[in-house]
Amino acid sequence: MPDETPNPTNELSTNGVGPWVGEWPVEDWYDPELLERGDTRNVIDRYRYWTMDAIVADLDRHRHPFHVAIENWQHDMNIGSIVRSANAFAADTVHIVGRRRWNKRGAMVTDRYQHVEYHADVAGLVAWAREQSMPIIAIDNVPGSVIIETFAFPERCLLLFGQEGPGLSDEAIAAADAVVEISQFGSTRSINASAAAAVTMHAWVLQHVTFGASE
Repeated sequence: MPDETPNPTNELSTNGVGPWVGEWPVEDWYDPELLERGDTRNVIDRYRYWTMDAIVADLDRHRHPFHVAIENWQHDMNIGSIVRSANAFAADTVHIVGRRRWNKRGAMVTDRYQHVEYHADVAGLVAWAREQSMPIIAIDNVPGSVIIETFAFPERCLLLFGQEGPGLSDEAIAAADAVVEISQFGSTRSINASAAAAVTMHAWVLQHVTFGASE
């Protein structure tokens, strides 16, 4: 399996690729069925023709040490999009608190490559985080929160998001080691939950990922 750490690059085959042309590769991470029929999955070029298990194993070697958690008391429709963003930013694991059912359609199949764990309630999530010595960073625009532009994210942390509308529960806010809000400059009170998650994950990346020269 290739050893280099993936870097953001321009994708050349955004619409997928056809059957493999020429002699087939012999490495065991390639999927013979995909080599024969083509690969139209929503994966980056690096993973074209790879088996799903090989992709997950390779991602596990490069995942970032932050986790993402979402409260899901009302079957939030944003969770699929949050899982998709978590995969894009190589989050270690997505934790869903409350209902196990969520809108997988918005994940665009990326949930197959992303570790997802479930917790029955906030207390269960907090207990897990404390066992891991992982600080909980709640994202919400409530009194006393710190604006994201001035906040130093711990390298290992759990980013905790509430559901669309009510935001984070009082229990979640009380359990957080810090509460961070995303600065806004328009008339709306809050931005979409999945958008907030993507903004926050990217803020973590800007603080902790070193970018090399473009190839």
